[in-house]
Amino acid sequence: MPVTAGVEDARTRAHGEDADDVLRRQDPEIADVLAGEARRQSDSLQLIAAENFVSPAVLAALGSPLANKYAEGYPGRRHHGGCEYADAAERLAVERARTLFGAEHANVQAHSGSSAVLAAYAALLRPGDTVLAMGLAHGGHLTHGSPANFSGRWFTFVPYGVDAESGLIDYAQVRDLAHQHRPKAIVCGSISYPRHIDYAEFREIADEVGAALIADAAHPIGLVAGGAAPSPVPHADVVCATTHKVLRGPRGGMILCGQELAERIDRAVFPFTQGGAQMHTIAAKAVAFGEAATPVFHAYAHRVVANARVLAEALGRHGFTITTGGTDTHLITADPGPHSVDGRTARARLAAAGMVLDTCALPYGDGRGIRFGTAAVTTQGMGAPEMERIAVLFAAAVRGEDEARAVRAEVRELAERFPPYRG
Repeated sequence: MPVTAGVEDARTRAHGEDADDVLRRQDPEIADVLAGEARRQSDSLQLIAAENFVSPAVLAALGSPLANKYAEGYPGRRHHGGCEYADAAERLAVERARTLFGAEHANVQAHSGSSAVLAAYAALLRPGDTVLAMGLAHGGHLTHGSPANFSGRWFTFVPYGVDAESGLIDYAQVRDLAHQHRPKAIVCGSISYPRHIDYAEFREIADEVGAALIADAAHPIGLVAGGAAPSPVPHADVVCATTHKVLRGPRGGMILCGQELAERIDRAVFPFTQGGAQMHTIAAKAVAFGEAATPVFHAYAHRVVANARVLAEALGRHGFTITTGGTDTHLITADPGPHSVDGRTARARLAAAGMVLDTCALPYGDGRGIRFGTAAVTTQGMGAPEMERIAVLFAAAVRGEDEARAVRAEVRELAERFPPYRG
């Protein structure tokens, strides 16, 4: 068959036939995988703090013809021809991000939150520089100095932590360490800190020692977009973030900064750390930024926090030790120790019951806790009554393997009453 005939046939099928039917006929094995994943997402509770359900519009952009386009460079300065629509998509994404977060400059090409952090380091640091960041055992990310990660291999990281009694960031310790080590940069951000970060305090400390301030806002950036969390943009030199999680966009990253760093950040992304941009993902980011600018999303972000607080309080009543005593955000971290299990055992029992979440480091001691969030279940339409019910099911499942299996049917019924995609 001529290539053009094959393209025309694909185009006809794409417009005249359901995409699932096209895939099933051509590759039934992958079709089965995707169908199984759709069932898993629909009949279990997605409580991983870093996950969410994107809108059908975001999915449509991800599956668009922009997936075919190579577009190294930036709008108006590409290394490939035929980029007029790729340029239009990226310009929309950049302008919407700048407006949404009040930033002078936005780079939307980062493939992930980790690659956004890598680019920020590349723009501001040199190998061997000293960086102050939250310790991994206290909630720091791999890019905050893990020896298995580029960050720990290329830079000298000094860790700060949280207070042993309150679980809150010890700002006095941060200040003391900054004055002692005189870092080139200070990173504020965490994968498991459930409270708002005092960006103004970090800015003050950074200024005292002449350090750049990098905010790794991968988790709270969606709440920032919805007005449910303070913004790091006015305080940090560079803000790194993901576009998924609470922001409810495609999996990817972005970087926000002032105009004085714009060129350095852009060069650090391309050509220093990345090649061609994923234009279909950038188009999907533009869709998500547009959605996040609406009153509907603003209300959603506040409901996410309200649900997290209800769930945290209810789990506390059911015997879990909630770190910091609660949450200001979408995520909760807890120690299941009072139920005589560690985090890994609790996660396995909850998985058997259809409740999907992560383990996390506990700041003091060798045990692991559990980390979970309310972004996805809030997208599904759940509210305070469902959070109370989830806490009951949660506690029952953690008690033992038999109890976990016993509540599976009830978890499935609850999830199926709130399908992520209707119609």
